Amino acid sequence: MSLLATHNLSAYYGDFQALFGIDLTVEEGETIAIIGANGAGKTTFLRAVAGALASEPDMVEYDGQSIGQHTPHELVRLGIAMVPEGRRLFPSLTVEENLALGGYCGRPGPWSLKRVYDLFPVLLELRNLPAPSLSGGQQQMAAIGRALMCNPRLLLCDELSLGLAPVVIQNIYDCLGAITAEGTTVIIVEQDIRRAIEASSRFYCFQEGRIGLTAAKDGFDQEAITAAYFGL
Repeated sequence: MSLLATHNLSAYYGDFQALFGIDLTVEEGETIAIIGANGAGKTTFLRAVAGALASEPDMVEYDGQSIGQHTPHELVRLGIAMVPEGRRLFPSLTVEENLALGGYCGRPGPWSLKRVYDLFPVLLELRNLPAPSLSGGQQQMAAIGRALMCNPRLLLCDELSLGLAPVVIQNIYDCLGAITAEGTTVIIVEQDIRRAIEASSRFYCFQEGRIGLTAAKDGFDQEAITAAYFGL
């Protein structure tokens, strides 16, 4: 049984349909990537899995349970956490207060403030500063740490590299190994195709709300990605 499976998943913003019949599976302990151009439906997919967009109950299955109409806070308690695009830290709170909020549900697991600070030592130094005073890379670390404080089984990461310097991006991706070593299953949404594929075991390419290509990390060619990415 897959940890996550979507069945003919469709999603809407009002009358606008953003996803069309997405069938996707993620196995326990796996890291998969979702690539695609802007507007392809990548973030919409994560939002549907995380409960931020409603779907029919049987369209999303997590650990054998239909969760399509669960709320985000219910899904956090079940072990699904999301690192949103743009970080979305609480600006009126310190770094440590933002991290502590991630642990509000009390899920047991390996992640604690100490473990997050071990993973991102710079956050320990900055823990008493307001979140907006951090650099973009430091804010991304705090957003990841906040999600880890939920002790998720499934971690959804939306555009980890957006707006960051290459050296910072490499540092963040290097930390994914420590996260997956704890048994966490990860879905990465990323526009940097090379980095996304290197970090994953399998990938899906979205194009206009549909899956244009799925392949193993070593089982594709660049022309196939180009065709799926641009719908050629």
